[in-house]
Amino acid sequence: MIASRTLFLLPATALLLTSAPAALAQTFAPALRAPNASVQGAAAARQDGENVNWTSYNSDVSGSRFAPLDQINAGNFKDLEVAWRFKTDMFGSRPEYKLEGTPLAVDGVIFTTAGTRRAVVAINGTTGELLWSYALHEGKRSAVSPRALSGRGLSYWTDGNKRRILYTTIGYRLVSLDADTGQVDTSFGDKGFVDLKQDWDQPMTDLEEGEAGAHSAPAISGNTVIIGAAFREGFTPRSMNNTKGYVRAFDVRTGKRLWTFHTVPKKGEFGYETWLKGSAETTGNAGVWTQVSIDPELNLAYLNVESPTSDFYGGQRPGAGLFGNSLVAVDLTTGERKWHFQLIHHEIWDLDNSSAPLLMNVNVDGQARKVVGVPSKQGFFYVFDRTTGKPVWPINEVKVPKGNVPGEWYSPTQPIPTKPPIYARNGITEADLIDFTPELKKKALEVTSRFELGPVYTPPIVSTKDKLGVINNWAQGGTNWPGGSFDPETGIAYVYACGACISATGLQPGPDTMTDVDWVVGVDGQPVVMIKGPGEGAGADTPAAPPAAGGGGAGIPRLNVDGLPLVKPPYGTISAIDVNNGTIKWQVAHGETPDFVRNHPALKGLDIPRTGQSTYQIGTLVTKSLIIAGENQVTSPGDRPRGAMLRAYDKGNGKEVGAVYMAGPQSGSPMSYMVNGKQYIIVAVSGGTYSGEYIAYTLPSKN
Repeated sequence: MIASRTLFLLPATALLLTSAPAALAQTFAPALRAPNASVQGAAAARQDGENVNWTSYNSDVSGSRFAPLDQINAGNFKDLEVAWRFKTDMFGSRPEYKLEGTPLAVDGVIFTTAGTRRAVVAINGTTGELLWSYALHEGKRSAVSPRALSGRGLSYWTDGNKRRILYTTIGYRLVSLDADTGQVDTSFGDKGFVDLKQDWDQPMTDLEEGEAGAHSAPAISGNTVIIGAAFREGFTPRSMNNTKGYVRAFDVRTGKRLWTFHTVPKKGEFGYETWLKGSAETTGNAGVWTQVSIDPELNLAYLNVESPTSDFYGGQRPGAGLFGNSLVAVDLTTGERKWHFQLIHHEIWDLDNSSAPLLMNVNVDGQARKVVGVPSKQGFFYVFDRTTGKPVWPINEVKVPKGNVPGEWYSPTQPIPTKPPIYARNGITEADLIDFTPELKKKALEVTSRFELGPVYTPPIVSTKDKLGVINNWAQGGTNWPGGSFDPETGIAYVYACGACISATGLQPGPDTMTDVDWVVGVDGQPVVMIKGPGEGAGADTPAAPPAAGGGGAGIPRLNVDGLPLVKPPYGTISAIDVNNGTIKWQVAHGETPDFVRNHPALKGLDIPRTGQSTYQIGTLVTKSLIIAGENQVTSPGDRPRGAMLRAYDKGNGKEVGAVYMAGPQSGSPMSYMVNGKQYIIVAVSGGTYSGEYIAYTLPSKN
């Protein structure tokens, strides 16, 4: 049983009009008619007089996160003031502290997801006034979902007449709403809904508890909407034979399924033979939980597929395992595979493909090239011809070491790009350890003495008293779900990377009572079975959790040195990667030095340059002249209230040109738009004790 609710509010100036849609039409400019004109020209196509729209999660289907605006620039960024704020606390049974959304802007109206109910809201883009809201109550299906909370966004579609908002609910339903009223479009699917747990080429008899969800926004091009799948966060699933993350496309008007791409091939399909011992039949995951990018001119969709079950042990799925950890280009009309490239063979590091592909037009050696770039957790930036899939620069198969986990299947080599150079910490060696002083370096060596260190593809090991595990930056290092951005006018990509998101991984036998995975994360005889992930159990339909009983992780030494990060700075960076020639144009530490570092007694008297901040969830916004990104940690440097800063950099040289205050940390990637000739920037803020809020900034009005 499900129930929905729509709230429709009108501005006071429109109350005398006879119909709600007409009222909005009178209040705001007409909808954009052709948002998907081309990949490279999409930004220009969005401009309509004094309005510049942001019609897709990444601004456009090419993944650029680019706004062709310069009203806000280096000379005035510091003068930004809050135009409006929109708290999301009321959209669910409890506040949300993990608001990761990026809103859309269509001619003065902001559309976004909000709160633990994953409501959809329409907001006046100049005042922050709520215009309408919609929420679906799914009961238990929502409460047990592997991907709860408000998610990361929604999608907009128009044929020049009808205007629709499409999004995926917590319980994994695709919904189509009238963009003017928030009412369900009953001509879509089954009275407005497509149940994504059905008609999926795999049995899912329990539609409430069957594991599947999504938190990314649907990808729309023409009349096709593409939906990926995501599963439970955490290192150990309940079963190797988990749900498979097949990708589907639907007709955006009717909800009819158009095609399904089997990310784990079925028998007789290409790639099935890479799953040895028939393991394709008994392995799940391999979904596309990040954003899908689309080239309408080539009629190709680019799927960045995550790893198969499970994150750190693959002995029950021997073989390279296509299409796990692969970039796959499929025909937008049929779903037929056109080309693929496997970035990691037989993944056992939780380095799942996390970022939206970036579709760029560049000039390589004086020749125009259509390329696709892929940022990664490894700190590699992979670049391919997006028509053929051929690497633009050589990607060599390099020999990598084997581990000692019984039953594991190890790939002898992994693909390593030759260009561009790595832009983030790529593994952990002694050279990466903290060295502010000789004493701190000595302590760092003592901390690491019971662990193995090594480059990125150093494999997990069995945890023993002598060697507890491998210190690494696998799961949250490099670039995570916010992905990168790029300037379509220059072919330069901008990517945030975490340099201090480190952990220790050792493996122990999986407890039969909790999982059928043979080996799970654990320390010296103590399995640490991690089934729940961040945000799970916090949804609107989930009962409040009882106090934690403790345990889990006992015996793991803290990976710090007297409270300081184990590794040297920078802890977080933004890099400008010139995709025309495969070089790093500049790199800066992003984020104020954390208080616990700046005020640490062991560093008193030392001149420590800005360290940046360690987090895995910073996305960047590109404008005509700036790179804009917020901080994910709050600090108290003494010259302002405790909080975080939204920072702007000159995109040509990386010099910081301005910063404005945020009361809480950035938790969703920023976007920008213009309405009535005025530019705005919106960023989602949440985390710690600060509940979800969208904050819109603009320049002061001239008197």
